Amino acid sequence: MNATLIGLLTGLALGFAAAFGGFGAFVVVLVLGALGLLVGRWLDGKLDLSALVGSAKDRG
Repeated sequence: MNATLIGLLTGLALGFAAAFGGFGAFVVVLVLGALGLLVGRWLDGKLDLSALVGSAKDRG
C-alpha cells in the first residue's frame, strides 16, 4: 500500500466521518478524497507543484 492509496483512503474516511448523507455529504467526500489523493501523490513524489508555486524571478 503506497502513500497515494493511503492518502486517498484517509481523505475518504474523513469525508465519511464529517458528513452523513445527502448531496452535501457527497461533495464533502469528493473534495476530501481528492485532497487526500493529491497529498498522497505528493508524498510519493509523483506530483510536481513547482509550476504552480514558481518564484517571481521565473515570471520575468
